[in-house]
Amino acid sequence: MFYLAAAVSDFYVPVSEMPEHKIQSSRGPLQITMKMVPKMLSPLVKDWAPKAFIISFKLETDPSIVIDRARNALEVYRHQVVVANSLESRRSSVVILTKDSETKILLSEEEVEKGIDIEEKIVGDLQSRHTAFIHDN
Repeated sequence: MFYLAAAVSDFYVPVSEMPEHKIQSSRGPLQITMKMVPKMLSPLVKDWAPKAFIISFKLETDPSIVIDRARNALEVYRHQVVVANSLESRRSSVVILTKDSETKILLSEEEVEKGIDIEEKIVGDLQSRHTAFIHDN
């Protein structure tokens, strides 16, 4: 099983392009060019671990696009599971998607008050899916 961490950003500034010292405002407006973070999911699924159970994450700031983006990831990368959520509700609500299903996982207000992390429910769900995957393959 590969339980992949979500990227904080799709872009970055390479270390070789970072200034050594503080950027001086006296030099005028700042223009930053960022590079795209390399996509690792495709080679993982196709080349490195084609028989593995692979879980990726999709976090969006716009809740209206998160499910479509997660479904697209499943189609493009052909892995088993995407855990999808929106930034505003990421600690209390996720949707676990496979090619055949969509499962909502929610924390109740009581669970939130008790300090329960949604990750506990996510891991429990994924553990059972992984067990089924092993038995089916």
